Amino acid sequence: MSYEAGHDARVQTADVSRELCIHALHVGDIIDWPTPALIHMRGFQEIRDIPLIMFVITGGPSPIVVDTGGASPAEVADVHGYTMRQSEQQRPEVVLSSLGIDPLDVRLVVNSHLHWDHSSNNHLFPNARIVVQESELAYALDPEQPHRKPYEQLGQREPRWQSGRDRFDIVRGDVQIAPGVRVIHLPGHSPGSQGVLVSTTSGRFLITGDCVGSYENWKGDDFVDHFPSGTFTSLPEYMSSFRRIEELDCTVIPSHDFEVVAEGIFT
Repeated sequence: MSYEAGHDARVQTADVSRELCIHALHVGDIIDWPTPALIHMRGFQEIRDIPLIMFVITGGPSPIVVDTGGASPAEVADVHGYTMRQSEQQRPEVVLSSLGIDPLDVRLVVNSHLHWDHSSNNHLFPNARIVVQESELAYALDPEQPHRKPYEQLGQREPRWQSGRDRFDIVRGDVQIAPGVRVIHLPGHSPGSQGVLVSTTSGRFLITGDCVGSYENWKGDDFVDHFPSGTFTSLPEYMSSFRRIEELDCTVIPSHDFEVVAEGIFT
């Protein structure tokens, strides 16, 4: 599948759709997540629960899924050592059903990046193409040692994200993937991190992936305009991505914030 490439998303006005709607679906929580892992160099000795969120963009020809969440709580505990809480109603296929969406009908998935908590359920969408940045795939295949675990490159089994690799649509940079929907390359957290810019009737929203994990990251404080997460591959690229978001004239939607879950729908 080919997409229209273009680097300046600010001038793309012809693709605005009056139908698009973003749904934030709660697909579980990670319990007792260290605050410095979410907010760089802040909250030492603090812990918090963080939600896992699958986003679905509706209103176009077919639903677009952005990030597919983590594996089962048992597998997350076994492979990653984290405690994950997930009710039956929070299983990805169940929350999709609540929107009247059959995973078999989804034709397009975007992975903001290939860490386990954003890509473990790609297999649920066997009829979908999966949009991934070229630089993300290259790094996920051979990450530096401190990053091997998030990509599940542990030599024990095939990483979960690999299950959909034969359906990857590899892109470079900013690309329009559907009317009113563009991926925006936001490197820093990982080399190929990307956000999804969605034009709606009320303005533009950016599903940020882990470039912005929480509203607290975006708000910053008296010393830092925006906080990166505690995990990154390039701090200069990360800060440059923040500046890029500032130029987009959009409202950010973080990837691990309970306020996003509470809001539920962005239109």
